Amino acid sequence: MQITTNFDAGNITLISQQQNSAQLNIRKDTNSHFFQWFNFKITDITIGETYTFCIENASESAFADGWENYKTNASYDAKNWFRLQNTEYKNGKLYFSITPVQNEVNFAYFTPFTYEQHLNLVATASKSNLCTTTILGETINKKPIELLQFGTPSTDKKNIWIIARQHPGESMAEWFINGIVNRFVAENILEDTTIDTLLETCCFYIIPNMNIDGSIAGNLRVNTLGINYNRVWENPNKATEPEVFYCKQKMQETGVDFLLDVHGDEAIPYNFVTSLRGIPSVTDKILSEEIRFKNEWMSVTPEFQDVHKYEDSEPNMANLAVCSYQIGELFKALSFTLEMPFKDNDDVVEPTKQWSDERSEALGASFLTALEGFLLGIKN
Repeated sequence: MQITTNFDAGNITLISQQQNSAQLNIRKDTNSHFFQWFNFKITDITIGETYTFCIENASESAFADGWENYKTNASYDAKNWFRLQNTEYKNGKLYFSITPVQNEVNFAYFTPFTYEQHLNLVATASKSNLCTTTILGETINKKPIELLQFGTPSTDKKNIWIIARQHPGESMAEWFINGIVNRFVAENILEDTTIDTLLETCCFYIIPNMNIDGSIAGNLRVNTLGINYNRVWENPNKATEPEVFYCKQKMQETGVDFLLDVHGDEAIPYNFVTSLRGIPSVTDKILSEEIRFKNEWMSVTPEFQDVHKYEDSEPNMANLAVCSYQIGELFKALSFTLEMPFKDNDDVVEPTKQWSDERSEALGASFLTALEGFLLGIKN
């Protein structure tokens, strides 16, 4: 059996190996203490034999409580993924095994969204006459920072910002964006009255991946310099976190009427958003609009809920270095962090795949329907 990670977003370290088993560690993020994302492939295996793996340092990971009830993702082609039901977190270690039906298998913390897929997403969007693609700048590793603009800006339109994957290991966030983009570029778009209504009233600004370098490196939470992007929004430095610098600069140019910052949460098995309750300038109007938007999204899909979530910040105690809090404070606008699970959505259990790339895409598509209903409610 050969174990390899020499590919986009690869991450695992081999400690020791027997014929049909291996003891592994997850490598720490680049220049950081964080780790939890893993992604590796096994080859030179025998179909029908059982192979067993143990991640030895699981209990030392960034969010160790996330391993409870977690099931490892596996794939024979790196395209179609399923969960290994025999995954077990025991005595601080993560165990899983497979009896393969093909001669190579990929394993990952969540379904990866590779840089090649990212480039395909951008190319697909750019082919649409509804989309204008702008390069805001370059990442530390000289990758372009793409901004997708759907719609034509106007003083009487809402500026809707959607950014994803500040934390690179949260790949479900870019699958969510894929679901949004696919709806904008669908062949039957003329039949989609939601898109028509939204583009009449809004201009969308979308950054599909805010941390490309960290994503390629196989990091969970930081860029290749070890910077956690969702803690630098008060005063971003172009030299160390260029994506945040250029994104905030562009936001100040366009204005923001609504922000969704898309993430994944390792431990909480539900989809939820945060609240601006703890920012200094919060108003009763903002809080009531938060409730109305959440109710709208819950009416669109059972995948979204508002019971299981983070505790709200105390008054004036929100961390303004966090994107949604900073943008909510700066623009006095609705500004949410969306969290999706790495495990399953316990409200809509699907054991075979648990929370998945397809469900992330579907939630992204549903967001547009919820946004339409919310904005129509304001108009009326």
